[in-house]
Amino acid sequence: MIIPKADRLKPISEFFFSRKLREVAKLNAEGRDVINLGPGGPDLAPSKETIQALTASASFETNHRYQPYTGVEVLRKAIAEWYDRTYDVKLDHANQVLPLLGSKEGVLYVSLAFLNPGDKVLIPDPGYGTYSTIAKLLGAEPVYYDLNEETNWLPDLERLADSDLRNVKMFWINYPHMPTGSEASRADFAKMVEFAREHQMLLCNDNPYSMILNRNEPLSLLSVENAFDCCLEMNSLSKSHNMSGWRVGMVLGHEDYLSTILTVKSNNDSGMFLPVQHAAVEALKNPADWHAQLNKIYAARREKVYKIFDLLNCNYALDKPGLFVWAKAPDEISDIEKYLDEILYGAGVFLTPGKIFGKNGDRYIRSSLCVPEATIDTAISRINKFISL
Repeated sequence: MIIPKADRLKPISEFFFSRKLREVAKLNAEGRDVINLGPGGPDLAPSKETIQALTASASFETNHRYQPYTGVEVLRKAIAEWYDRTYDVKLDHANQVLPLLGSKEGVLYVSLAFLNPGDKVLIPDPGYGTYSTIAKLLGAEPVYYDLNEETNWLPDLERLADSDLRNVKMFWINYPHMPTGSEASRADFAKMVEFAREHQMLLCNDNPYSMILNRNEPLSLLSVENAFDCCLEMNSLSKSHNMSGWRVGMVLGHEDYLSTILTVKSNNDSGMFLPVQHAAVEALKNPADWHAQLNKIYAARREKVYKIFDLLNCNYALDKPGLFVWAKAPDEISDIEKYLDEILYGAGVFLTPGKIFGKNGDRYIRSSLCVPEATIDTAISRINKFISL
């Protein structure tokens, strides 16, 4: 390079899955046929109505132009109706709904909209790495708060209240939680909202997993009293509607917050492709039995993944929502990442080390549910042979 990289990249390393999946791709190119139980990208297709809406809309010559930064009204209405129907949350589609090119975009835009260099951000450990990466890129300071089994992977608000919260502007939460699958109750959310109001911070819930394998009714942070005062919620069609590659997400909340985010968004992207918006409208109409059938498939896969962790003598909680199983490795395994590399190269199965989600994930292993049952059966056979050697 004729110029050095920007200083803001110094504390940032390449995303783990970017690096590791390149390694997996190299092994596959060498003929290894690795079974990838790492990332949580659904392998199943969206509903046929979703795909038909895309192709029908794309056939109109006028539908290939730039679109409004706020998304078309029919999509915002569909999102508001979906939230009313699914989460019992009433939203003004004109002012409290902002479609996004995936909720990952939302992490960036929300952070750009509200953080100044030197501001602090509460980030879960373990948790989604993008929260801290974006904070660092913007010159903000990640402040990690501990999640663990003892508290059911929920924040200890009393302990947080006793810590130094000066200059903390944002508080990221993610329930149902990735990577552990832990859920927050309405009472838990209410406590978090009151904490955020008391300490004058913006509470942001990332909520893409609430419709996947959830034994309870899907829950939104915005259903809690006073949430609109201090909260934002992001959601996505990537996981719940099998549309990860389509990049359809949303941020929801008070119009003052959304108009601030729109200032950032309107200067960064040029709107969502209209046929994708029309397809998203149809996806949001998927009936309950469509989601039930999807969850039936994931439930069967999860039972198979349990067998993998039984072979590895791991402990795990049953029946957690989301697209993953989170398991604690046996004490005799001292280096989890090294152990999983041995499985990768010895059995041809890729599992994710929990430490990539933070120090509190160090003793854990995560498996995705995004491969067919027959493939998981093959992984079980391979691992069984590997540990028998």
